[in-house]
Amino acid sequence: MTTGPLVGVRVLEFASIGPGPFCAMLLSDMGADVVRIDRPSGVAGTGPNAVLQRGRPSLVLDLKKEEDCAIAARAAAQADVLIEGNRPGVMERLCLGPEPLMAANSALIYARMTGYGQTGPQALTAGHDINYLGMVGALDAIDDGKSPPRAPLNLLGDFGGGALYLAFGIVAALFERARSGKGQIVDAAIVDGSTSLMGMVFGALATGSLARDPDANLLSGAAPFYRCYACADGRYIAVGALEPQFYARFLEAMQVQDYAHYQQRDPVFWAELSALLERKFASKPRAEWLALLEPLDACISAVHTVEESLNDPHAVAREMFVEVNGMRQPAPAPRFSRTPGAVQGPMAKPGEGGRAALASWGVS
Repeated sequence: MTTGPLVGVRVLEFASIGPGPFCAMLLSDMGADVVRIDRPSGVAGTGPNAVLQRGRPSLVLDLKKEEDCAIAARAAAQADVLIEGNRPGVMERLCLGPEPLMAANSALIYARMTGYGQTGPQALTAGHDINYLGMVGALDAIDDGKSPPRAPLNLLGDFGGGALYLAFGIVAALFERARSGKGQIVDAAIVDGSTSLMGMVFGALATGSLARDPDANLLSGAAPFYRCYACADGRYIAVGALEPQFYARFLEAMQVQDYAHYQQRDPVFWAELSALLERKFASKPRAEWLALLEPLDACISAVHTVEESLNDPHAVAREMFVEVNGMRQPAPAPRFSRTPGAVQGPMAKPGEGGRAALASWGVS
């Protein structure tokens, strides 16, 4: 039996890459009835992803054929939400744009996922996570000043600024529709969402408190009390002792109390203390440091590998991972007290289960 707060919501997903399928996975995990429309040749530039594409059946349609576009249109007429991740204008050329589909189904939430949005001079330009983060200033903000900026995987742009804002927009539109009975277009651009995620940074810029010098940027590794340190065995420890009480415990445990007379957030001494702590941490393996520092309850922890994170005691206790077809993968999040979400099944092969799923919607 399907569970979750979105049970009964029908979602038609047109296969895309990155944030589109991740958003559809989130909705499926929350109980939505999602059907994915796959292309005959698969999604260009990607391989199968058993996590992002879990929990929904697939129907293969060739949208270059009029009859297959007609099937997609009939499915959209029975859907609550449509998700597409093409460049602006593509769906319109297929006669599957919001105008005809919302004319046939006025309650449809038409959710569009793009990098640069539906409007603006960059709207038709190709891009990826690293390009969007570069445009909105995020790469510059996390630059350490010593090497070229690195994108934090595709977590910040594609998934944070893209998929999560798309999902939020969809749920907000569904909530509004419960009052008005009307659907609407959700224009979710990765550059918009990523800019929103940078709200605190732009606030600091506006108030003159944003440190432009990487060596004075507290949250990006310059501060000795908010950075990672290498231990003797090559493993890392993350120190996040921002609050004064945590900082004091940290200094005492590391036997560097002489630095307590400095103002904690005065960058004048950061480089000197960081260098001293680097030498200290490099003198012992990580396990010894954790035995000393973790009991302090001062925001100090191990930097796990991806493999180690699967078996972290806290992750195990909270059941943060589930097993689907023999593969351990993240469990649905967030959690609900009455209507918990659940993975609805493994990734469907192209064309698997889609006909039956649409038949249950009344679409032949």
